[in-house]
Amino acid sequence: MNNYNFNQKTPSEIDGLISARIRNIRKRRKISQKKLSEKSGVSLGSVKRFEQSGEISLISLTKIAISLDLEQELEHLFEDVPFLSIEEIVNERS
Repeated sequence: MNNYNFNQKTPSEIDGLISARIRNIRKRRKISQKKLSEKSGVSLGSVKRFEQSGEISLISLTKIAISLDLEQELEHLFEDVPFLSIEEIVNERS
């Protein structure tokens, strides 16, 4: 039996959603890409590429999040992930 979820997003789609959210927050706060680059220490080219394609290193994403005062959101990522099986519960205890 095929367990493929047709509603599941691709990695590129998820990256695109994240970059769009960051871009919207940046614009909402009236921060230019150049200013974000300077404030975060991430190159302007990387900021532009991230906003266009969603591609960025984790360390650069973290720097951008910190510069936009979003580090709490990033720190809490994957914090309350529900167990998928009893086996996962047992594995966590060992």
